[in-house]
Amino acid sequence: MTTSETAAESRPAQPQDAQPTWQARLRRFGYSARPRVGTRERLVQPFPKPDLRFGAVFGLSPLAAARLARWSAWGAPLLVALVAGVLRFWQLGSPHAVIFDETYYAKDAWSLLQYGYEGSWPDKANDKILAPDQNIPLSPEGAYVVHPPAGKWVIALGEAMFQLNPFGWRFMTAVLGTLSVLMLCRIGRRLFRSTALGCLAGALMAVDGLHFVMSRTALLDLVLMFWVLAAFGCLLLDRDRTRTKLADALPPAASADAPVGARPGNGHAGSAAAAPPYAEGPDVRPDPETGARLRFGLRPWRLAAGLCLGLGFATKWNGLYILAAFGLLTVLWDMGARRTAGAPRPFLAVLRRDALPAFASTVAVAFVTYVASWAGWFATSGGYFRDWAEKDGAGGPWGWLPGPLRSLWHYESEVYDFHVGLTSGHTYESNPWSWLILGRPVSYFYESPKAGRDGCTDQGEGCAREVLALGTPLLWWAACFAVLYAVYRWLLRRDWRAGAVLCGIAAGYLPWFMYQERTIFLFYAVVFVPFLCLALSMMIGALAGPPGVSERRRTGGIVASGVLVLLIVWNFVYFWPIYTGQTIPMDAWRDRMWFETWI
Repeated sequence: MTTSETAAESRPAQPQDAQPTWQARLRRFGYSARPRVGTRERLVQPFPKPDLRFGAVFGLSPLAAARLARWSAWGAPLLVALVAGVLRFWQLGSPHAVIFDETYYAKDAWSLLQYGYEGSWPDKANDKILAPDQNIPLSPEGAYVVHPPAGKWVIALGEAMFQLNPFGWRFMTAVLGTLSVLMLCRIGRRLFRSTALGCLAGALMAVDGLHFVMSRTALLDLVLMFWVLAAFGCLLLDRDRTRTKLADALPPAASADAPVGARPGNGHAGSAAAAPPYAEGPDVRPDPETGARLRFGLRPWRLAAGLCLGLGFATKWNGLYILAAFGLLTVLWDMGARRTAGAPRPFLAVLRRDALPAFASTVAVAFVTYVASWAGWFATSGGYFRDWAEKDGAGGPWGWLPGPLRSLWHYESEVYDFHVGLTSGHTYESNPWSWLILGRPVSYFYESPKAGRDGCTDQGEGCAREVLALGTPLLWWAACFAVLYAVYRWLLRRDWRAGAVLCGIAAGYLPWFMYQERTIFLFYAVVFVPFLCLALSMMIGALAGPPGVSERRRTGGIVASGVLVLLIVWNFVYFWPIYTGQTIPMDAWRDRMWFETWI
């Protein structure tokens, strides 16, 4: 008779590395079983050892090559950001005009500097602002505006330094655009445990046309993108920090059970693209008590994420959807960590130990930050609807609330009605279904200089000068395949990195499908451009080949990856004139209008 205690002894002994027949047959086609991975490495994947072969190619000693590898962790991202900054600040004040919605945000930012709230501007104020003998016709009468003030305060910082002119109101978006490239390099490095793939993601965003144009325009969406990316980076740091603390609290594993030479836990093809990682400490074993009951204490990086998400929400309201998505993401990460650590009921463990602190440090902090962003409106008396509670809103069931808060609530309810009811047609509006394929980009600025005037040397039908908010086409079209690859990695390979990237894309993209009747534009997509670049970097890493593949496979993969990246860079260079408002012959402009919907 076989019982549960003797069942293991009743079967013939099997070799430890025995594989099912179908796996053995697949080995001839390159299949290899996933290596055993210890609990510590499943909780916190270590960074790979520096590969010294690159330094050896240039004749460096092993010590010098090791130093170069260490410095590259920051040096390479800083170099990518430097290139991105030079591109973004080159002739930043051109065109010398108020382009597209700068007519709202540049002037509102200046008003915040003067009064603490948005004042009123007369018709043709732009001409007076841009005139050689500048006249700023700003009135202290409160103006009705439909976006919170945080993003306009950011724009105002540049105006405070360089006055009310195109360079001044575009300065801070160029700064944030450059810093976001640096952040993406570092975020990609931490996400993929690869400096090369992290810098590739940052470089791809540096040459994305939509991100580039938005970095040179005083609109709010680039500011929102910066805070969203910063929050994502803070949550990644919090994830590593709390998982390291959890791993350190688990009991040590028996030495015989510790895997030898294991590589990263989920077998992400191309996520490291380097030598196998080294162990950052002795392995541990799951423990139900520790996994379920350990308290993580103060989590400063999650508080920082809440602050960034609040600043995003206080820039544009669609940041609220990203707040909800990232709040759910960090809770799911906690649940996965406790499950790996041995918690028998990880959902209950997270509900008891982590849910309330997570809510307080993300949602509560974000809403406090949002209210604080209205400090200038609270501190003054001239803002729109500022005294509504004392006049039209006196009394009522909410009379116990302070008057300024009731006035702000009324103001926000009016703004909400405006946003959901905005259905008036616009020449450049587009449906979100067409965004990923760049169906209808937005023209921010257009002029048609005549031959011999304003830099036009063409003697034919004249020239064109345009600033078109168009993503680099080859990058975006390749990113469509990268998103599908990320879905495959997440659903079928259980790759948490792919899930995190998809979360960022979905949070910035999918909510717009609920407002398809509203007037919306393709440039809203800049919010999830960093995550498209991460997805594309992950796919290119897989194309280059995972560790352990044949030399022929690796060579072919690297060549194919390099060709794709070079084509994307060439595509950015080709569209450079219509990203920067250069004067080009009309035929050259038409050559760049690949589709009628781009005109």
